[in-house]
Amino acid sequence: MEAILNVALPIFALIACGYLAGKIGVLGEDSTTALNAFVWWFALPALFFLSLARVKFDDIFNIPFLIAYGGAFVFTYFLSMALAAIATGGRLGELSLHGIAAGFGNVGYMGIPLCITAFGPEGALPATIAAVFGSTVMMALSVVLVEIDLHAGHGLLKSLWKVIRAILRNPLLIATALGLTVAYFQLPLPQPLVNFLDLIGKAAAPCALFAIGLFLVGKSLTTGAGEVSLAVLVKMVVQPAAAYLIAWFVLPHDGVWFKAAVILAALPTAANAFVLARQYDLFIARASGIILVTTVLSVFTLTGLLVFLKIG
Repeated sequence: MEAILNVALPIFALIACGYLAGKIGVLGEDSTTALNAFVWWFALPALFFLSLARVKFDDIFNIPFLIAYGGAFVFTYFLSMALAAIATGGRLGELSLHGIAAGFGNVGYMGIPLCITAFGPEGALPATIAAVFGSTVMMALSVVLVEIDLHAGHGLLKSLWKVIRAILRNPLLIATALGLTVAYFQLPLPQPLVNFLDLIGKAAAPCALFAIGLFLVGKSLTTGAGEVSLAVLVKMVVQPAAAYLIAWFVLPHDGVWFKAAVILAALPTAANAFVLARQYDLFIARASGIILVTTVLSVFTLTGLLVFLKIG
């Protein structure tokens, strides 16, 4: 319980700081746009690149773990999209953002310290792989689907070219490709560059959470309550259950990788979902609500899960 509170409460505090800054007028509404632009173009790309460049290429592809954690993520993503489509009939871009909000756990800010606390130093690797999978594969998929939605209706070839051009210019995908290249060829990185990227990458989560607080000023938390509830149910119940069932068949039941896959699947929604929504000006209020609600609930659900898995 203490370990969970230690990583959950700072999240609330950062969101509250952003809200207070907006409420008392220290920062205006345009500050959300500026902060999000910094996270999108600088902080997240640095974080993505360094996360990949630091991991051995072979370690990234731990197949049984990826089947368990990644399989649950992919299942959750498309299930939430389908349920949201039935419930709201929303456009593809919004459905994609609904999927990422219902599937992308806060691995970087909560999962890594939680796994290290629960399992010791060896808990860092499964959490890092989970962060890489969510930040690269699933974020990339969401970006592609949103771009397809935004450029639809302009003729097939013209739309396809616009989608490809937008993808090739996406900073997150560029950072991912470069990070994988460095990892594959085991290229050495100058220490000053590593320090710079590490410093700017660490700003991604705090700035994104602060921006959420700023955005919430004057906004109703009941916006899209039905969609928020649907995503919360899928994120907090379906995803960890799916990870547990899949992991049961592919991983040793008493091993760190098995337990880590389930815990990481049960994490609350990451601030990256808000960053992506803000970047495309879609699903912003609902993404914020999902992040807030899942973070609150995670204090109780993660505690129960740790007891169930006999950790701690």
